[in-house]
Amino acid sequence: MSTVETTADAVAEELRQVVRGPLIGPDDPGYDEARKVFNGAIDRHPAAVVRVADVADVITCVDFARRHQIPLAVRGGGHHGAGFSVGDGALVIDFRGQRSTHVDPEAGTVQVDAGCTWGDVDHATGAFGMATPSGFVSTTGVAGLTLGGGTGYLTRHFGLTVDNLVSADVVLADGTFVTASATSHPDLFWALRGGGGNFGVVTSFTFACHPVGEAGEIVGGPVIYDLADTEEVFRWYRDLMPGLPDELNGWIAVMEVPSAAPFPEEMWARKVCAIVWCYSGPRERADEVLAPVREFGSPLLTGIQPMPYSVLQSAFDGLLPSGLQWYWKADFFEEIPDAAIATHRRYGERIPTPLSTMHLYPISGAAARVPEDATAFAYRRGGWNGVIAGIDPDPANLAMVTAWARDYWEDLHPTSAGGAYVNMMMDEGHERVRAAYRGNYDRLVEVKRRYDPYNLFRLNQNIAPD
Repeated sequence: MSTVETTADAVAEELRQVVRGPLIGPDDPGYDEARKVFNGAIDRHPAAVVRVADVADVITCVDFARRHQIPLAVRGGGHHGAGFSVGDGALVIDFRGQRSTHVDPEAGTVQVDAGCTWGDVDHATGAFGMATPSGFVSTTGVAGLTLGGGTGYLTRHFGLTVDNLVSADVVLADGTFVTASATSHPDLFWALRGGGGNFGVVTSFTFACHPVGEAGEIVGGPVIYDLADTEEVFRWYRDLMPGLPDELNGWIAVMEVPSAAPFPEEMWARKVCAIVWCYSGPRERADEVLAPVREFGSPLLTGIQPMPYSVLQSAFDGLLPSGLQWYWKADFFEEIPDAAIATHRRYGERIPTPLSTMHLYPISGAAARVPEDATAFAYRRGGWNGVIAGIDPDPANLAMVTAWARDYWEDLHPTSAGGAYVNMMMDEGHERVRAAYRGNYDRLVEVKRRYDPYNLFRLNQNIAPD
């Protein structure tokens, strides 16, 4: 038996006696399932996975990992491309059993457990015609997306997810439990809003909610253009976006049309340029605001229509099940120069597999009016969060989609703002982490020293305390 296996067995046996939630070790049924994350390319073997039953279990796990000097991983939705929520030889705090929500319609808030996905939150808030700004896929975990910043369909209207965080309950590295807010541990609260999982284990979030559209129904959907129109579409989109009202958001992509309903069969597997729009304002203004979108160009398909916000938020869930092979490269962009547009066209023609794609998500409107130093998330000058994703179900194709994404990124990076969104980065080293935070990095280091001086929370886009 190897040293790793011996250590894992010892950890599992000792910890099993002191937690209430089930502990799954290497010899237990369900271990292989418990260690899986969203990215099927990740294959790591933790010492133990604890499906925590309550905050007391979280405190116990944090204390145990600190005393035994065991790597500690935290799993919410498990969506991060780099697979930080599981580690070889690590103790995994698994929140999948903690998925309750509570909406206070009078206060306009929702309290959310750390194991929730955004689908859980949308279900709860949608009943009241409200939503909290989140991302673009409803199976994404609340915890990871929030702690990294949170760009999504409502970013231009109501800001980033972190701009709507009211408070967070946190277990710190020394095992103490605190609530971080604007008035309680404000330094920690500042760092949690974009600084990732570097500062503690968040067990619960409270968010502000907002009325969305017509009783929770927005007007949105895709508009798809021929790839040959890419340059024209990108230039129009680039020039249009700054003047749009905050209530209208649209992210742009080069992609392959899915070979599935509701897309017409004659479009299946066609390489295209597409924009997915979301209008979340008053219904009586929808036609006026969307007129420029509906009138531009010669689209192959226009799918803009009224729908519940949750329907748009979950529209891609079926195309992106857990277990696919992923490789991501990301950057922020403050402009889309013609040179970048030519790059998008060129790599759009070379898309290697049906699910591989490039997206640009706006960070403008309300999100850009927040000062850069107001939260740890620093890229507030307007522009886009860009991601290139090589995706395929077959592990044999991982090298191919990785090469496409890397080459695409290398050609595009010179036009970027320098850093990237931590939620869409792989494990890329210290300098890329520093670049993600611009002038906020040194302040984050100070907060790290205060709350986690020995870097217990290091399985993440790590901000080291030294």
